[in-house]
Amino acid sequence: MTELCRICEKRRPRRYCPGIHGDICSQCCGEERENTVDCPFDCSYLMEARRHEKPPDLTPEDIPNKDIRVTEGFLRDREPLVIATGRIVFEAGVQVPGAVDSDVREALESLIQTYRTLETGLIYESRPANPIAAGVQQIFDQRMQAFREAATQQAGMSVIRDSEILGVLAFLQRLALQHNNGRRKGRAFLDMLRGFLPPEPPPAASNLVA
Repeated sequence: MTELCRICEKRRPRRYCPGIHGDICSQCCGEERENTVDCPFDCSYLMEARRHEKPPDLTPEDIPNKDIRVTEGFLRDREPLVIATGRIVFEAGVQVPGAVDSDVREALESLIQTYRTLETGLIYESRPANPIAAGVQQIFDQRMQAFREAATQQAGMSVIRDSEILGVLAFLQRLALQHNNGRRKGRAFLDMLRGFLPPEPPPAASNLVA
């Protein structure tokens, strides 16, 4: 009996899919990749597909929270904070079971709204209705709190302002939109963070302020 693709059960398999732990045809690989299949980051076919993905056509109207000004100078002067925040977002996204880019985008929006209120002196924590996005936000909050405490302890003073975290979150939200491949289980943004972030921990807390 001829072996068939594990997904469509019609065509002959051409490659092994680590997402379903079975052999599939190339058509199903292209159509179901990050749609119905949870693709691991290190899948060679996924990595090849990433190189050909086109970013979405975004207009200024598509960008949320446009009033949060994020300049190149802001990012350059706070590079250690950008790296640390990006790492925390990535770790939160991969540690919550089932989390994909859309969940991370939802968590980022909720975090931005929370930090907006903190700037006004109020303490109001926005939480997504989506439990997966809420889980991403919860891990982010815990890791960011630990990071800020370590930075404060090392510098002997409060060195990271809420407004700075808000700006970095807005920057990451815009990156997430630019790396939205439109697939239901897409993790192109998380994959981008994985490749962008340096392997070493961020520099000393004393360098976190401009």
